Amino acid sequence: MDELPTITIITPTHNLIDNELVDDFNILTTLLSRQSYPNIEHLIIDKASNDGTVQLLSDYKSKGYIQFYSEPDSGKFDALNKGIMRAKGEFVAFLNPSDFIHDILAIEEILANMEEMGADYSFGSAYALHPEGYILPFEPAILNVFQVVPCALQAMVFKKSVLAAENYFDTKLRNMADFDLVMRLVMKEYGGILYDKNYVTYKISKDVVGNIEQVNNETSQVYVKNFRSIYPLTKEVVEKITTVSEFPQDLLNKLSTYFPEESREDFFAACEEMHQLRVRAYNEMNGIETEPEEGEAPEAGTPAEGEEPQQPAQQPGMPPRPQMPGMPRPGMTPRPQMPGMSGQPMRQTNPQMPPRPHMPGMNQ
Repeated sequence: MDELPTITIITPTHNLIDNELVDDFNILTTLLSRQSYPNIEHLIIDKASNDGTVQLLSDYKSKGYIQFYSEPDSGKFDALNKGIMRAKGEFVAFLNPSDFIHDILAIEEILANMEEMGADYSFGSAYALHPEGYILPFEPAILNVFQVVPCALQAMVFKKSVLAAENYFDTKLRNMADFDLVMRLVMKEYGGILYDKNYVTYKISKDVVGNIEQVNNETSQVYVKNFRSIYPLTKEVVEKITTVSEFPQDLLNKLSTYFPEESREDFFAACEEMHQLRVRAYNEMNGIETEPEEGEAPEAGTPAEGEEPQQPAQQPGMPPRPQMPGMPRPGMTPRPQMPGMSGQPMRQTNPQMPPRPHMPGMNQ
């Protein structure tokens, strides 16, 4: 039997103790140690912590849980790039200290499918914990890849060689480098496959939710970077794409060619639906009343005249709750698979594969 490939899980850290993330980090490492897949490297890239985190990581390393490096970096995506370069695995994935994989078979099944289908990356579903405390399912919406982040980075697995070939994450983007990376992979026509399970839980960054102006600025940079060679962009065009996902038809036609011909009708429909969704969110945020069309009843939950709305207006570019960025609304057509993706069913878990041994210091 051929030796199973290694996957490296990369986790950036900084001052776990001061940031009260020690318990979360323990959950992450413990659940990774219980994965059914045996060849997992958990690589920590620490940002020169000065609160005792380095000693904490040394203890985890001595018990066999992790490998780690502690040094300055210029931000999260710089840390992830350092992790990719140092990873021993043929595959890589990314989890923050407060994230965890809640399906113990997930890594085994994902890698088996990627190997069998020759995929360059996989994507799946996740549970997202919002800073305000509520939890949402984040389903992939790959046909909306040019409008919003189409899936959680934590629910993706990549071939290391693919990320190296694409020069890793763009570290000039402090918040939206994952959006840029996935868009580049689609436009370069790498093959992705869907892992049709929800297997990871992650926390939405406060930096993204609380700094929408910087997020929108970086999103505009992503569009200019990736679209300028295929369409003559103007400031007005970029602003409309960024704020409400309104694309010129000629540009949309060109973008549709990155999907199989049989998926293009669904692509156009998904883009239009996301555009309308974001227009409503933009209008709500800016206090713009949208008159219902003749014969159309007001949306459920619309306050009567003089009443306060039940929820605050959404930030520009964020779909109304409970929808996550990139998540299709109820009733939308199911999304077809990515270019190069097979429609074959998931490969079954190998019942003969031995469980991963317990780490030193773990209760049986």
